[in-house]
Amino acid sequence: MILEKIMSKPVVTVELNDSLRTVKEIFDSSSFHHLLVEEHGELFGVISDRDLLRAISPHIGTLLETNRDAATLNKRVHQIMTRKPVTLRRSADVFEAIALFNRHRISCIPITDTENRIEGIVSWRDIFRLLEANRQKTAVPINQSRT
Repeated sequence: MILEKIMSKPVVTVELNDSLRTVKEIFDSSSFHHLLVEEHGELFGVISDRDLLRAISPHIGTLLETNRDAATLNKRVHQIMTRKPVTLRRSADVFEAIALFNRHRISCIPITDTENRIEGIVSWRDIFRLLEANRQKTAVPINQSRT
């Protein structure tokens, strides 16, 4: 199966100079774990919820939060993002994505066109959902056998 059929689109993006406060607000209000970083439609990087958690104070939003803790939210996306992310084209197949997930320590793959413009994103969760859906299509109830 080609990635175009399982990629998430449209993709939520941030820009290089957006603050980590903006990133935190997006992650806090959504169920996804990656944001693509773009400028003028071109992909520049990826930021994950784990990147954010490593970059900000663990005391944010607690009674222990100080001004210094809150200031960590003023850092900029370009300071913590992963630059030059591994990408694939929409015509790539699922097995190419699996190979990249296994070869690199990544949990998402931006899907871009030939001009590095963002078209979608695929995560390892998307691959698992596809595998589960395919398994359910071919599953036989326990009381029945295949002939």
